[in-house]
Amino acid sequence: MRAAPTILHLDMDAFYASAEQAAKPSLRGKPVVVGGLGTRGVVATASYEARRFGVHSAMPMAQARRLAPNAAYLVPRFTLYRAVSDQVMELLGRLSPLVEPLSLDEAFVDLEAGGTADDTASALEIGRELREAIQAVTGLSGSVGLAGSKMLAKIASEEAKPDGIRLIEPGTERAHLAPMPVRTLPGVGPATADHLRRAGMTTVNDLAEAGEAELIRLLGKAHGAALHRMASGFDDRPVVAERDAKSVSVEDTFEVDLHDRVRVRTEVERLADRCVQRLRGAGRSGRTVVLKVRRYDFSTLTRSETLRGPTDDPAVVREAAARLLEAVDTTGGVRLLGVGVTGLADYTQEDLFAQAAGERAAAAPPEDGDVPPEDPGGRAGPAEPGAGPEEAAEQLAARRWPAGHDVHHEIHGHGWVQGSGVGRVTVRFEEPGARAPGRVRTFRVDDPALRAANPLPLVPDPPDYSSWPASRPKSRSGAGAPGAASRP
Repeated sequence: MRAAPTILHLDMDAFYASAEQAAKPSLRGKPVVVGGLGTRGVVATASYEARRFGVHSAMPMAQARRLAPNAAYLVPRFTLYRAVSDQVMELLGRLSPLVEPLSLDEAFVDLEAGGTADDTASALEIGRELREAIQAVTGLSGSVGLAGSKMLAKIASEEAKPDGIRLIEPGTERAHLAPMPVRTLPGVGPATADHLRRAGMTTVNDLAEAGEAELIRLLGKAHGAALHRMASGFDDRPVVAERDAKSVSVEDTFEVDLHDRVRVRTEVERLADRCVQRLRGAGRSGRTVVLKVRRYDFSTLTRSETLRGPTDDPAVVREAAARLLEAVDTTGGVRLLGVGVTGLADYTQEDLFAQAAGERAAAAPPEDGDVPPEDPGGRAGPAEPGAGPEEAAEQLAARRWPAGHDVHHEIHGHGWVQGSGVGRVTVRFEEPGARAPGRVRTFRVDDPALRAANPLPLVPDPPDYSSWPASRPKSRSGAGAPGAASRP
């Protein structure tokens, strides 16, 4: 535990939905829901306007539509979200060499390690400057929590939402946590909370007063001891600059259960290729291939095979995944498939096994129904014969118009898909900087003047923060107001 609140936690506000509202003037101030739009899709993020209707993350999309039938429902645009996340992480990197990203929109920062704060006043000043910088560079808002530990900093940022800053003064942790529900603490999920409730413990104060011995009796030595320390306000976990990934995996949930064994194998091979693409993108290789199968009755099976050495050969991963599939009964239907690689390493072991697999794959004729890896899910149908990778991607994009994704028309310019069906696609033509909603046009899905496009920057000409933050003396005097969250 630190004597100064120099651990910062940033959490962007309703990140995906806020990015969509910033990019689409017609959606500002309106309920927006981002996620999978199929019958089995789930909500990734809901705007604060949508949350008023009861919509929240991880909710089935069908339930969200019943609660907020007039909201805008959009397919995620991860290209945009990653670009904005890179801008935010670059700003955080200017504050300290110790930045621990938790996701695209969330991270811890050790301000003390960067020399940018060493007391309450300097921490609050940096927190406010950071929020201003994020707003100026990305057009989005983020909530900031400051405390002497990671646990309290994260709790503070949650209390600051939306669009605020909250500081928990070191020394007040126990009193601050006492009235909170037990699920506030990391590692307390629904099952653990129910177990504690049956033992008469519903608040963090109940856990602290129960004592370490009682919690160990209820939850086991490791979990019980850790929970008692957190309930007492102790958390000495450091901010870790780099997290070493333990696995790489991809999975797909299908609109309709798959019964055709050939189709199931084709999907497994496609997932294996996507998994290897991610593996290579991270500059890694792996030794263990894992297959995940969720069947029609929601039962989930996992099978794994450990290779003789690390590999990033797609043919090797495909063959291993296919072998694992042979040991799984898919007779009743398959609703989800996943392929992963674990046992990651920074090198690839070139061996005869991998070379032989590659040669077999190269010599084998393509199977019926094969689709290029650019087609997400194989639902658009194969590209035209003879098309190269870029041409295939363009042809496939022309057949699928996901709601919310970017398009460009030769006459009307940049826009986004409002919806498509029965051979038509409806587009609203507007750009992030526009002050008023754009006009709507409808086209044939195969209109040659309409094509998929890349997202536009949310802030076309962001200010230069290359010299931020300004150098500051190591020791500062005065005290900020660590009370309730402040908002501009």
